[in-house]
Order: sequence, then structure tokens, then C-alpha cells
Amino acid sequence: MHDNSRLVERRIRRELSQHVFPAVYSVSAPMQVVAWDTPGEPVPFAEAIAALATHGRPFAIGDRWSRPWGTTWFQFDGQVPAAWADNQFGDRLEAVIDLGFHADTAGFQCEGLVWSADGEPLQGIHPRRAAVSLPDAGAGPVRVIVEAASNPAFSSVDHRTRAYASLATAGDRSLYTLRQASVAVRDEGVFHLLLDVEVLLGLLATLPAPDKRRQRVVRELETAFNALDLDNVAGTAANARRLLQPALALPASSGAHRVVAVGHAHIDSAWLWPIREAVRKCARTFASATRMMDAYPEFRFACSQAAQYDWIERQYPAIFLRIRERVARGQWQPVGGMWVEADMNLPGGESLVRQLVYGQRYFESRFGVRCREAWLPDVFGYPASLPQIFRAGGCERFVTQKLSWNKTNRFPHSTFEWQGLDGSKVLTHFPPVDTYNATVVGEEILHGEENFREHAWSDWSLMPYGHGNGGGGPTREMIERVRRFGNLAGAPRVTPGTTDEFFARVEAEIVAGAHVPVWNGELYFEMHRGTLTSQARTKVGNRRCERLLREAELWWASAPSIPAEVADELEGLWKEVLLQQFHDILPGSSITWVHDEAEATHARVAARLEELIAQALQHIAPGSPAIANASAHARREVVGSGDSAFVASVPGFGIAPVVSNEIDDRISVTERSFTNKSIAVSWNLEGTITSIIDVRSSRELLPTGRSVTLELASDHPIEYDAWDLEDWTRFLGAPVGGFESCEIIDHGPLVATLRVRRKFGDSRIENDLTVRAGSARVDLAFDIDWHEEEKLLSLMLPLDVHAREAACDIQFGHVMRPTHASNSWDAAKFEVCAHRFVDVSEPGFGVAMLNDGRYGHGVQDGGIRVSLLRAARFPDPVQDRGRHQVTISILPHGRGLHDVLREADALNTPLRLVPAGTAASLPTPVVSVEHPGVDVSAVKRADDGSGDLIVRLAEVCGDRVQVPIRPSGRIIAAHTCNLLEEPQRALDVADGFVNLTMRPFELVTLRLCA
Repeated sequence: MHDNSRLVERRIRRELSQHVFPAVYSVSAPMQVVAWDTPGEPVPFAEAIAALATHGRPFAIGDRWSRPWGTTWFQFDGQVPAAWADNQFGDRLEAVIDLGFHADTAGFQCEGLVWSADGEPLQGIHPRRAAVSLPDAGAGPVRVIVEAASNPAFSSVDHRTRAYASLATAGDRSLYTLRQASVAVRDEGVFHLLLDVEVLLGLLATLPAPDKRRQRVVRELETAFNALDLDNVAGTAANARRLLQPALALPASSGAHRVVAVGHAHIDSAWLWPIREAVRKCARTFASATRMMDAYPEFRFACSQAAQYDWIERQYPAIFLRIRERVARGQWQPVGGMWVEADMNLPGGESLVRQLVYGQRYFESRFGVRCREAWLPDVFGYPASLPQIFRAGGCERFVTQKLSWNKTNRFPHSTFEWQGLDGSKVLTHFPPVDTYNATVVGEEILHGEENFREHAWSDWSLMPYGHGNGGGGPTREMIERVRRFGNLAGAPRVTPGTTDEFFARVEAEIVAGAHVPVWNGELYFEMHRGTLTSQARTKVGNRRCERLLREAELWWASAPSIPAEVADELEGLWKEVLLQQFHDILPGSSITWVHDEAEATHARVAARLEELIAQALQHIAPGSPAIANASAHARREVVGSGDSAFVASVPGFGIAPVVSNEIDDRISVTERSFTNKSIAVSWNLEGTITSIIDVRSSRELLPTGRSVTLELASDHPIEYDAWDLEDWTRFLGAPVGGFESCEIIDHGPLVATLRVRRKFGDSRIENDLTVRAGSARVDLAFDIDWHEEEKLLSLMLPLDVHAREAACDIQFGHVMRPTHASNSWDAAKFEVCAHRFVDVSEPGFGVAMLNDGRYGHGVQDGGIRVSLLRAARFPDPVQDRGRHQVTISILPHGRGLHDVLREADALNTPLRLVPAGTAASLPTPVVSVEHPGVDVSAVKRADDGSGDLIVRLAEVCGDRVQVPIRPSGRIIAAHTCNLLEEPQRALDVADGFVNLTMRPFELVTLRLCA
């Protein structure tokens, strides 16, 4: 038989779009429009309704409305003819409103929120959801109130849209034109015919041409369309549907793959819009989702990010009440257990803990549920310490799909056990549909089946579906397609459900004996490496706030008591910082507006924390000036510079008087070198470091003929400007020239500093090279006035050290990254994340590069390279322009990571000079945790107000150790806890202290009861 199937498909697709789709609404009547533009930021409903009544203006279809980022309130008035009401159209009666949507995306453009006359938010209006059901309308007047947001659409290639990144440059030209406002009747027969045909066309798009099922479906579609009168679609749709029933009724095979379809709407808490607009996006989408559950009781919706629920609870209480009701019914599932879907690479370990603590507590207090799964579908990589953190926070399951974007290597698993540094495992699923915004079409579903890597042992996969980021979430068309794919020959069987139901199915397979693959170590993302460096001020502000939050908790825990209002304020400040860790804020991939707000938030939070720290120290400092040490390790180091420099000696978590202690070291200063008992550093006439010698081992760090070099490279990613950094960029770098001056500004004997100034392009750098007595560290403090475009500034430290791997600091541990590119998996790690240090070591000697605010590093170029600044043009056209300060330190050592950890901690936790306080004497440290391989991330009073002391610590060097924990006061009991401070295991208390045994990379939360 002649095969004309492709021609038949083309015919059907054209007739579907040109004739069937326009016939969905059989009759319609126009609505009258009144509009009012808010003069500034969005206003509450009551204020808008009053303004519409007094200042509203007549508005016509075809008129343009609002300005970029503006809000227009529309009042649409229509009349339902008596004939329509007599026909009892019921929920087929709808208002159809097109605010000027463009067809290329479901979100990322204008949106609207429909309000009832008495001020209740009803649903969102979006490009794929322009209809508002009017089930209670009878003959007579109909009124619809819409709060319309003129959110601009951005383009990475259309440079004109970059002006929208800030209110200051967005202008006032109207972006959108009102296209339609009508009361209409939806034709059920045509609507369902459209869906029937879409589902079958999806099958055709994926089944091979010789497939019997495909050939039958083509003929059945052809028969149906031959029976469809294109001049009378409504009158012939029922017959066409009848002819398609055999194609839709044929059941799936008994062994068909099973898919759990869960509704979802991924809403970035900020990205191409500010936080204030994310709040409104949540309101529109959440209102739509709750309303959809009334029409489709089987519909299930999964939603993460406690912060977004908190917005709705505070600003849209009616929507929140509906969410709470649907959670109780089992239709709405809170997932993720975190305050926001934070970046996982860049926040400190304690921040990741608080994301879970505050997220889980919120969900439990509002809905009576504690999430069992971490939900991070859009985050740019996952460190090896996460499985332990997840489990300690109550999440033994994990969902993401981001690694499907990998540019080099295809990840080998869909469902697997992810094993972390300490051996902890979480059951992990990468939805094989490769998206968290599925639309439930045949192409996606069959791709998911083909892409699923676990057919040998599992029958189940997950499909999150729904338009995100302002697209309104799942649509009724998607839910209808879920119904049709429930049992359809040629496709997997799709079932509506929750993530909990999906994991329960997989866990049942495991109980039955299935062998689950295991992935050990980090889940490195082979894209978006530039986010380790973009928007440096946001990253530095975050690290500073993290430090100050820990300090504030420590010093208030050391005080006689912490007032309830201070504890509450600290929690609020934590939540502000956690919000700014969202995975498009902290990584630096948002518009100017977002990062301006982030920097302002960090500055305000830091200023308030400094006040709170000063108040706490006032209670515990003696009556003379003192110095405070917020590190767990005792410190003996030079503080200050010039004639004011002195040697401080302070216990861990302690306070000591400001007195100069003796130190058996002095710095020798010559015209081109500094030398102490540990380190000798030399430079050339232009201030470039040409030699670093570890005096203790008489070993030169730098290879012959090499120097420590600032490099500038052209930085032009293939597609994602602020996100990506390409492999070849590092090879394009050239040394920064522009030497202006070089002078020694501090001549010792305790501190010696060389200042070098350079000018290049439109930028300037002032670099202070500092050596201190008694220290092997060489500190390079950079003050950079940066005004380049599409450039990468990096610092290259070449090393005469041979090691196959480099140790990179991560949250609660370190990971080993290859210093070579022997295979594709190694080669892909040309830029990696490290927090405070990167270390390259031979068995008896090593060199670490420390930092106080940088994350992107390279270790495959014969040394250690740190990325200092980028200058992408999208989505923030002025990214990173302006002033930056950062310190990079070079540390040779011979004792392994213990030395590195101590010095990295010291660089990031400077000693604090304290004015005279009110205490009668020097306090004893509230707790002593002295072990060189243990990091303490929190010392605080318990959140329940009991006064118990919480100490969170981690073994970070990979060793099994005994750690004595000595609180300052008497304790009667000690327990290990989960992250939510709930006791789990009692510990022995002897002579007032606890002797804790820690496994390699173990994270422990202790609760000490007085």
C-alpha cells in the first residue's frame, strides 16, 4: 500500500491549528474595559478598586498598557445573553482575556491575577491559560477584575531588552497590547476532539514508521478528519471523536513502563524578575492550581520552597487557606523541605542546614507534614556532603534533573542510591523526561521511556509537569492528556500522583529484591561553571553574613541568657540571607535589580548583626579592651599593621586581653623580598612574584621561570553569558600589564607589605602583598576597580608540586578533583567549586591557595588558578562593574590539611577587637572543641528556648577521631540530634565533658543539657 502517512500528518496538523482550535469557542460577546495604571509599585486590592472607580479610564482592544515592570488594573464588564443562560452552559461559560501574550513561551512575559468582586484571588491569566471559568454566571452582567503585570520579556541576543534589567533604565514605553476581552462559550466536543488528536499525533511523532500501531493511528486520524466538516467543526466534532475512539481505547501492554505525573510549577524566587514579582507569580500560579483541583479531583500538585508559602500566608491569606485545605485532602504536596531551592555549591554548610531546619519546621507547623524528599530540579551541581545533610534534615529521597543538561558526559542512571562523603545514601531520581516543565505530550512521554536507564530493575519514573516561572502551572489540557495516556497502546501508562507515591513504588521494588545502582561522590554539573564567579559582591556579602550570623549566635550563647526577641530576630536575619541563596541570586545569574537588592540586603543584615554581636560581647567582655576569637581553634597571630601591630593569643571561642605577646620571629625586608622563619617571597621590578620559598623545607614553590600572574581573558560563552565558562577561555588569558607603581608600605618587623598598582583597559588594581611574623602565609589583598566587558580576571599560581588530585574545600568536608584531563569526566572539571581553600600536596609537602570570598578554581593547568571576576552582559548588562576587594593567600605546609584548615579558618574569621564590657573577668569559652581536623559550624542556644547548648561539628579531613567536647558549665546530659535539634542518641558525660568518636566526614549535632 502506498505510504502517505507524512502527508496525512501535515494535513491534520494544519487543519487542527487553523480550523479545530479556533472552533473551541462557539459563540462570544465582547466586554467593556476600564483600566487604571498604578503610579509606582503594586498596590493592594482595596486601593486598586477605589482607584478604578475614581480614576479608571475607558480602554479598547488594541490599546497599549502600562510600562516595563508596571501594573495595570483592568475591569472587564460583559453581558451574558439570555439565550446562553437558557442553554445551561454551566462551566462552559468563560471570560477569555488576552493581555498581549506572545506565543513563544508560556511564561517570562505579561501575566494577570483574576480577583473576585469582594477581593479574593481566583486564578492567574497566562499565555496558555487565558480563560476564566464563570460557572455561577447567569443571564445578565458579568464582571472580571484583573491585576495585570507588565513584566518584560528578555532576550540574550536582543541587546535592547537588557535595559529592562533595572527600573532605572527600563523606560516607560508600553510593551503589551490588549488583544481580546470577551465572554464566550467553550464547545466541549471541539475541546475534547482537539485533545484526542493532540495525544495521537504525539504517538505518531515518536513511533517508527513501520510500526503497526503507528500505521493504524494514521489511518484512524485520516478517517476522522475526512468526516470532519471544516465549515462546521462544532457540528461534526462528535462524529470525528467517535471515529477516533478505537485508537484511544486500545490499552497499553501489560509490561508497559509506568509514569507518575505530578503537577508542578517551578517558580524562581528571583531571576529575570525581582523578588516582589516572584511573590505575585506565586499568587497567580497557586490560585490557579487550587482552582484546578476543584475541576479535576485526581490532580496532584507538588510545590517546594517554604519561603514562597510564607509570602502567600502573609500577603494572600485566602489562597493560603485554600492550599492548606488541599494539603489536608492529599491533593497538594509540599516538597523539598527547604526555605528556598538554594544553590548547593556556594552556601556554607550551616546555611544548607538552616535551609532544611527552617523549611521543615515551616511545613510541619502549617501543614503537619515533614518532607521526605529534597527537591532541587534546577540547581547547578550537588556537593558530595549533601546526602548526609539531607538525611539529617529528614530527607532520605532526592529529585533533580539538571545533570541531563551536561555538555560532555551523559549521566548513567535515572534512579540510584547517591552516596556521600561519609557513606550516607539517599534514594535519588532523575526524571527521564529531562524537564521539570513537561506538558504531557507524546513526544515527552515516549522520550522519558526511551531515556530511562533502569528498565532492568524498575518499572517506574516521575514526570513533573506544568508551566513554570509565570506560565501558570499545569493546565486543564495537560490534565486531560494525563487521563488519555492512562492506558494507551504504544505509550507508557501515566498515572496522576505525588512524589511520595512514586518513591513508594520504587522502594517496594527494592524491598522485593531489586539491585539499585550506587553513585559515590559529587554530582558535578558540566555547565554553568561561570556561576561560581559571576556577581562577586553578592557572593562576598553572603559569606560575610554567614560568618556574622554564626558569630552572633556564638556570643549570645556565651552570654548569661539570650532574650527571646534577639533569638527571633536572628531567625529572621537567617531567613533573609537564605532567601538570597536562591539558585539564580547567589550564583549571579539574575538581572541588575535582583543583585542590587541582594547587595543592599546583605549590607543591612551585616550592619544589624554587627550591632547584635556588639551587644552580646558587651555582656561578656571584661572592663578593659579585649580581643575575641570566633574560631574553634586557639589563635596566636599578628593583628593589625604598622606600629599598631601586636601578637594576640586567644583560646578557641574565647576572649583575651589586648596585650602584645612574644613571638620568636621577625621579618627581614629588602628592596625586593620579605623573609621570616617560615617563608621567603621575592618579586621583580614590576611587583610580580617570582619566587616563594618554604624556608622550613628549603623548597621553592614555583617552577623555574614561572611567576604568580594575574591573567585577563576574553570570556564569550556559547549560550549562557552569566552562567557558563568555556574550557578554552583559560587558554586565552594573557598577563595583566599596566604597571604603575610598586612600593613597600609596611617594613616590619611584625608585618611587611608591598603595594603594587596596575591599570589596564578601563580598570585598576591595587594589590597588597603581606607577610606576617610567625606565619607561612603570603596574603595577596586585591582592591579592584573593575570596568571591563566580557572578560575573565584570574590569578594563576604555578606549582612545582606533583599530585594527581587537589583537595577542594566544600561544606563539611573536602573532595578530591583531578589535576589532569585523562578522560572526559576528568576533563569536564576544568573549573570546580571550592570554598575556603584548594590544596595540592605530595605526601610530605603541599601548597594551598586560600580565599575569603571566591569559589571558581582550576587545578588542571600545572598549579592552582582562582577566578576573580567576570563581566558578562546578560542578564545583568553591568555585571560586577565597580569596586571589589578580596584576599587570596598562598600557604606552603608540611602537616597536611590540618594546617590548611586552621589558616583558612583564620583568614575567614578575623579576630575581633572588643571595647570594654561589663563582665567582672574574662569569660571561659562557652564550649571547647579542640581538634585540628574538626570544623564547628554552629554554637548556639536551642531553638526551643530550653537554654540547652547546640554544637554542630564535622570531621572534614577524612579521619576517624576522638573529640573531647568541654562546655564551660556543668552538664547533666548530652545527645546527638538531627538538624532540627531533636535528640536521637544519648552520650556518656564524664567529668563534665563528652568524648565524641567521629567517623570520617561525619556531621554531628550535639545537644548539651545543663
